[in-house]
Amino acid sequence: MLEILLDPLSYDFMLRAVAVAVIAAAVCGVLSCWLVLIGWSLMGDAVSHAVLPGVVLAYIAGAPFAVGAVLFGFIAVALIGLVNGTSRVKEDAAMGIVFTTLFALGLVLISVTPSQTDLNHIIFGNILGVSAADLTQVAVLGGLTLLALLLKRRDFTLYAFDRTHAYAVGLSPRMLGAALLGLLALTSVVALQAVGVILVVAMLIIPGATAHLLTDRFNRMLLIAPGISVACSVAGLYLSWYLDTSPGGMMVLCQGAVFTLVYLFAPHHGVLGRRLFAATRHATR
Repeated sequence: MLEILLDPLSYDFMLRAVAVAVIAAAVCGVLSCWLVLIGWSLMGDAVSHAVLPGVVLAYIAGAPFAVGAVLFGFIAVALIGLVNGTSRVKEDAAMGIVFTTLFALGLVLISVTPSQTDLNHIIFGNILGVSAADLTQVAVLGGLTLLALLLKRRDFTLYAFDRTHAYAVGLSPRMLGAALLGLLALTSVVALQAVGVILVVAMLIIPGATAHLLTDRFNRMLLIAPGISVACSVAGLYLSWYLDTSPGGMMVLCQGAVFTLVYLFAPHHGVLGRRLFAATRHATR
């Protein structure tokens, strides 16, 4: 068992891959708690896909990926609000239109951009090809995002549960929402190296949804979600190593498998678990 755990870590690229997986999973896991409670699952999907052209343009300009990602994240949100507010198109349809159009723009930009590197790793992830510079960028962005989430966790939690009360105590719901969207764009950049644009939304939703089935306390969610996310990501990375499969795909597949188990067997909110729990309590009376 020890040899199975240590053998992959004898390679530098695998050490960097594990580090990126842990950072991305932790940040995505924490943010996912708010996305699930606010009901921003589709917004997470929209922003994570819409940042693609921003990342490509930042690459072309030689600028940090985060700059282009945040810019296009806010452009996507503004366009969704514009389409929804000035037409009969509903918000979910507006999201679908905006994020697919921007994602398609990103694909076109990738296809016409001369590059000595394969930009397709932005779409599908390339965690085994992470360089030392990439790891530094992920660590800095991930650390800043996680710090902002933890420092403002009380405000974001109040925004998630009661925006009217947040406004009454002097907070700006609009600014808090904008801050969360900015952090969502940054988190998408952090997770790009691990799973790519397509699978980022899974990293942003599954951990929070799983934790929500396991506990009714938000503070516990903030511990359970990143814990599950990190454990599944590292396990998926090891499985991909030994099974020779896609690392990003296997990381998300592990998270999906854990969610399925929790969905079925969680004591209070699982489909089968709550029945077994009720039957056990009835039998002990």
